Amino acid sequence: MPKLIPLNDRVIVKAKSKQDITKSGIVLPDTVDKDRPEQGEVIAAGPGKLLENGVREPIGVKVGQTILFTKYAPNEVKVEEGGKEVEYLVISASDILAIVE
Repeated sequence: MPKLIPLNDRVIVKAKSKQDITKSGIVLPDTVDKDRPEQGEVIAAGPGKLLENGVREPIGVKVGQTILFTKYAPNEVKVEEGGKEVEYLVISASDILAIVE
């Protein structure tokens, strides 16, 4: 678990890298198609966006769910964990496209 606590409508995500393999066995790295949505596991979620009336709008995802998000939406952060650097993504709830079941 990261030492990151997301604020407002932010979500902390651990990216899942995806490699495509062609029929002939050639591995295509995830950098081949830059505009496709990305996937990741929700590690932490903020309390939600604070609306003008003072009520918080809850975030529609939970820790442990796999989500789809646009490639360029997240901000990358690196956190020291157990002596090594781990990369996480910080995403606004509005940039989440779907939950993968």
